Amino acid sequence: MFDFLKKLVSKKPKKKVKPKPAVTPKKVKVTVAKPKPAVTPKKVKVTVAKPKPAAEKPKQNEKKGFFSFTEKIKKGLTKTRENLSNQLTSLFQNKKIDESFFEELEMILLTADVGIQATEMLIQQVRSKVKDDKIQDESELKIILKNFLTEILLPIESSLKISGDLPFVIMVVGVNGTGKTTTIGKLTKFFQSKGKTVLIAAGDTFRAAATEQLTVWGERNNVPVISHSTADPSSVIFDAVNSAKAKNIDVVIADTAGRLPTQKNLIDEITKIKRVITKCHPQAPQEVLLVLDANTGQNAITQLKTFNEALGITGLIMTKLDGTAKGGVLAAIAKEFPTPVRFIGVGEGIDDLREFKADEYAKGMFE
Repeated sequence: MFDFLKKLVSKKPKKKVKPKPAVTPKKVKVTVAKPKPAVTPKKVKVTVAKPKPAAEKPKQNEKKGFFSFTEKIKKGLTKTRENLSNQLTSLFQNKKIDESFFEELEMILLTADVGIQATEMLIQQVRSKVKDDKIQDESELKIILKNFLTEILLPIESSLKISGDLPFVIMVVGVNGTGKTTTIGKLTKFFQSKGKTVLIAAGDTFRAAATEQLTVWGERNNVPVISHSTADPSSVIFDAVNSAKAKNIDVVIADTAGRLPTQKNLIDEITKIKRVITKCHPQAPQEVLLVLDANTGQNAITQLKTFNEALGITGLIMTKLDGTAKGGVLAAIAKEFPTPVRFIGVGEGIDDLREFKADEYAKGMFE
């Protein structure tokens, strides 16, 4: 009997343990519902919309490119313009337009290194214009100064033309520190933009860094650089001109070691380079460019006179105008030793070497 009862007890729990509560397949519905919020292809519209503003950007760049020359000049002459503007504003606030006014105006122009002759001419013209038109406004005076300065600068506005028997050899000279080597790199880029082929001659063999710099510029612009670490500068440039003739290259830009105007023996050596170039190519060098640092102010005229006496300077490149308040030095050159200004440097970028334009330059100083 007890055995029978035990069997009944043992059978009852087996009936209670059912597999039904363990199996709950209904929960799968939750996982089926989740994919709906996860799939949101509408977000792709953001990436599709992005190309539209990207396509519009070139138009903005074109506008900037159209005005880039004026903007670059203005930016480059910021220090000169601010210096002049501040002083002119102060002058109008504190002075009536009388003799004392013109005396102070004269000093303002001289501090901008406009030079004595150019300043005297400007004062004379402004005095007459102010009297005739009864000028009493600062902005009107700036316009008058800008117009008369343009007249002074126009005679030295002269772009560089590549002509004659090629290669066209450009001999670049100047004092150490004026930025000759960097200017050569920028010149290379400029001529390439005009469709010219270029070769660089690393003639500054006295300064190893100059050759290294030119090599970098050559690689950047994809042009050949002729250099010899221990060779005489004349022989380096001689080889470069012959190489250019053999390869039908349009332009040879020859670097030379920096020379102080007071070092006559070094000046004599650079004249030797010019003679060697002429032996190799009778018409060369077709251009002798003197690189001047705008920060030197009136000393630039002294350098110009000395180098011109030795080499016959045909053109100027004024560098570092963006770092000086002495932008008026070109007016001094125009009146005291008029020499064609081919290019001006208004920044450190490869495209910051610009052809000199008198009107744009004057605007950059006063507007």
